[in-house]
Amino acid sequence: MFRKILIANRGEIACRVIRTAKRLGIATVAVYSDADREALHVKMADEAVHIGPAPSNQSYIVIDKIIDAIRQTGADAVHPGYGFLSENPLFAQALEKEGVAFIGPPVRAIEAMGDKITSKKLAAEAGVSTVPGHMGLIADADEAVKISAFIGYPVMIKASAGGGGKGMRIAWNDEEAREGFQSSKNEAKSSFGDDRIFIEKFVTQPRHIEIQVLGDQHGNVLYLGERECSIQRRNQKVVEEAPSPFLDEATRKAMGEQSVALSKAVGYFSAGTVEFIVDGDRNFYFLEMNTRLQVEHPVTELITGIDLVEEMIRVAAGEKLRIGQDDVKLNGWAIESRLYAEDPFRNFLPSIGRLSRYRPPHEGKLENGTVIRNDTGVFEGGEISMYYDPMIAKLCAWAPDRAGAVDAMSAALDDFEVEGIGHNLPFLSAVMEHPRFRDGRLTTAFIAEEWPEGFEGVAPDADVARKLAAVAAFVNLRSQKRDILISGGMDNHRRAIGRDWVVTFADELFECHVREEGGKVLVSIGEGKALAVQSDWLPGKSHAHFVVDGQTVGVKVDRVNSSWRLRWRGIDVKAHVRTPRVAELARLMPEKLPPDTSKMLLCPMPGVITSIAVKAGDEVQDGQALATVEAMKMENVLRAERRGIVKTVAVEAGASLAVDEMILEFE
Repeated sequence: MFRKILIANRGEIACRVIRTAKRLGIATVAVYSDADREALHVKMADEAVHIGPAPSNQSYIVIDKIIDAIRQTGADAVHPGYGFLSENPLFAQALEKEGVAFIGPPVRAIEAMGDKITSKKLAAEAGVSTVPGHMGLIADADEAVKISAFIGYPVMIKASAGGGGKGMRIAWNDEEAREGFQSSKNEAKSSFGDDRIFIEKFVTQPRHIEIQVLGDQHGNVLYLGERECSIQRRNQKVVEEAPSPFLDEATRKAMGEQSVALSKAVGYFSAGTVEFIVDGDRNFYFLEMNTRLQVEHPVTELITGIDLVEEMIRVAAGEKLRIGQDDVKLNGWAIESRLYAEDPFRNFLPSIGRLSRYRPPHEGKLENGTVIRNDTGVFEGGEISMYYDPMIAKLCAWAPDRAGAVDAMSAALDDFEVEGIGHNLPFLSAVMEHPRFRDGRLTTAFIAEEWPEGFEGVAPDADVARKLAAVAAFVNLRSQKRDILISGGMDNHRRAIGRDWVVTFADELFECHVREEGGKVLVSIGEGKALAVQSDWLPGKSHAHFVVDGQTVGVKVDRVNSSWRLRWRGIDVKAHVRTPRVAELARLMPEKLPPDTSKMLLCPMPGVITSIAVKAGDEVQDGQALATVEAMKMENVLRAERRGIVKTVAVEAGASLAVDEMILEFE
């Protein structure tokens, strides 16, 4: 077994590898850039080596700097995590030359499967069903348009060395093919240092289902079931689960056996993933093979009981697999939600800044038998950087069946507190509660179909609104009682607390009568039945569980000026609790209007302006590209929302902008 492992990565995956290495008694080495000097993975490792400036192309993906760190620390093995150098054959070769073990597959497998073009050719030769497409190199945008038209729209434009949704575009016409080709090349070059592109037919109504494989250096290869990864946005996975709610045992076996056959054909060992597109009739088509650990590997670990990182380490050390195919049993159901620093209310644009509050739910086995796991690389007070992927954490829930896993995930998301940055917790909660998701009716177009105009939060139905109004009345009562206790020590009077209040959410109004009885707060709303509310919430607590009419709800509670902000299951309301007279007067107050920015193009996220496509005096059309912003290794093209004439261009290419800084002004 190895004595010391260097983790050539950062964030949550570095922390994940360190945990298993520590359990095995292996010393660990972290590497870090300027931006990660105080990062969690640096604190967790036994040693840490600084490797350069914040941009990954000056630190984490510079092979010589990783080799130098190995020499400094005497590490005898390297785990690459995912992304960065994990599928770079030159890195694996450099380690081999250095006499250091690579905790991953052999170089020949990385070269064969890591290149999407080569892997599809090999899969076709091996008899694996593949999606129609053009596997050769594409010289320019004109050729991309010709190929796309020949294949037939829609097409998928993909980076040959890509992964994680980067360098991928769907094109429905010639214009989108031309633009998508260039954007994919730019992203691929920035993220992977390889701008080769290929094009394939985009299968409509598809499911994205992948098979986890595990092999050793003695010719043994297993498949460990599948993962459903159909909940995606911009080709980036958001929610994954294992097993798939769609596959039957026969299809699972066929996909698994094909994955094993392909792995053996290239002499594969270590952990890897074979990805497929599956249509509505369970026909499956090979997409690619990822020769590394996947982001979503925890759901496989939860249903199989196999620590994939440990197996990768043991395989790299030359050990045989300790199990056979018949020993692989799928137990229960697991779901993973990727918590991203992306603001769903601003079209999921990246968000950076300091985590002023970061409090994950309780991990481990809960009283109801479900299991919660949270893989993370951040901490309260830490910063989310603009230089790396916006992932904050991977929250996982396990239960004996799918319905139980979804319920457990919903409750865990309720209990997850993140403040200081924009994040997608409300959106993840909305997905969990969506009837189509709960029914398992999934495709990779799920998000686009269910939120075609973007995510604007979840509106509470009448029953939920009543319960949240009761919660607002409860916290207001507790707050007023606290205020009386404080003032009671300073004077001799105690003011009475009224029993009749009006709770308002935007345009909704709830007339409440509140009384305490038997340790409960009873809230009567209108003529309806009184709702009994119990909770351990106290003023100042940002989260608490409330039992409302027998249902337990985990609500985030914040005081915002004279109102209460309540968040639950993707619902975000600002509740005003007033006396009837004050509520009557409040309705007479004029509405404060926001400033008019309709003639401005504002920067939607912190990032770098990589190009400006117009100049002062230009007339632009609806949908025309105006500027491109790069943030967190993703290019974002900003387009005109209507016709107009450019009055002023306020910035130049290369400028670093904050959120809502002006880029252009129109006449």
